[in-house]
Amino acid sequence: MKSIKKQFLLRMACVAFVLASSITYAQNTNQESTTQREGFIFEFVAGGGLISIEDSAGIQTFDKSQGTFVFPDLKFGYMLNDKLAITASLPGNIYEFQDNDRHFGGFIPSVQYWVKDRWWIHGGIGLAIDSPALYDIKDDVNDDWNFGCAVMASTGYEIYKKKNFALNVQSKLVLGRAFLDGDAHRDALIFNIGLGFSWL
Repeated sequence: MKSIKKQFLLRMACVAFVLASSITYAQNTNQESTTQREGFIFEFVAGGGLISIEDSAGIQTFDKSQGTFVFPDLKFGYMLNDKLAITASLPGNIYEFQDNDRHFGGFIPSVQYWVKDRWWIHGGIGLAIDSPALYDIKDDVNDDWNFGCAVMASTGYEIYKKKNFALNVQSKLVLGRAFLDGDAHRDALIFNIGLGFSWL
């Protein structure tokens, strides 16, 4: 009975391998890009993710993550050729800190490269911004703006394209540190998944 199961599993694995190989070959036979990308890029992202905040004062640590929504997450750029763009990204997430809503984001000069016709990678380093959420500013309680440095890496796949519009599924990782008063700092680790709406 065991040998029959092994043979069956082996045959199914062979069939799956043949199908995967043929699908891969079929995708690779068309090497031409179906999109001509040129000029300016604009993108906004809707989604959610996780954020972990650690404060040097020990108020909050990376051991506890929060669910968060993406706001705002924008990208502006210019195509250098049909595969490479220089961009400025504004990733951002709302998080809760001491019963107040705050925003951890940044302004990150970056580059985006299309590895395949629909698959791209994106990354950069720039300014981290830790600020009150605009709807939750309280004088002398939640009104401090803090700045530092951040790195970002993301990847996405375009699931729909029409003319100069593309809809993509993407994931993003941001690691940043904002410097606070009194030689303190606040670190953030953000992981997002979202839908990107792009105009190329």
